[in-house]
Amino acid sequence: MTTPESKSQRAYAFIRARIDDGRYVPGYRLVLGAIAGELGVSVVPVREAIRRLEAEGLVTFERNVGAQVALIKETEYLHTMQTLALVEGSATALSAPALTAEQLARARAVNERMRRTLDDFDPHRFTELNLEFHAVLFEECPNPHILDLVHRGWNRMKVLRDSSFSFVPGRAHESVAEHERILELIEAGAPALDIELAARAHRTATLDAVLAYQAEQKHPATA
Repeated sequence: MTTPESKSQRAYAFIRARIDDGRYVPGYRLVLGAIAGELGVSVVPVREAIRRLEAEGLVTFERNVGAQVALIKETEYLHTMQTLALVEGSATALSAPALTAEQLARARAVNERMRRTLDDFDPHRFTELNLEFHAVLFEECPNPHILDLVHRGWNRMKVLRDSSFSFVPGRAHESVAEHERILELIEAGAPALDIELAARAHRTATLDAVLAYQAEQKHPATA
């Protein structure tokens, strides 16, 4: 017999889902009364959910401002992407010998779907497909510790930024081409180090594009 979900848990799931899918963007003010009204509960369980989210670093609370979705810390994005590049590159290389022709065909089919989204670009959908593609390549990793770090990295990225590609849409075209290159290396039985470096470079290229975009916004070129 399953334990019924408490009001506090329901409020937590409600708010967390909206942070994860981007409906509550960084800086969004969380009005407890309004959320309680949507859920049909008092503000008490909503306040408990907010405290839990604050402990997780997803929500901040300031005097005279109230609760709001935590602002993106660019250093956190940088460190998460750098770490993900390392562990995902390793996981992909370790997975490669175990990947079947069927799995590689599935990854290529996902990449083709990504290619078809480029004409009518939806960054959120592209990012969903991007995870689906990479999951095929890293989920066979035989090292559970590395795989856990990859999962943590992707989950952290969902919180930090709905999609890097919304900032640098041109990067999506390059990403699809790099996916094909990684698949070709795996199919050719390339050395593990070559696969690892290709997967790592693929991740850091997105990071570099976002950092370049941020630098341009801070210091726009004068005409």
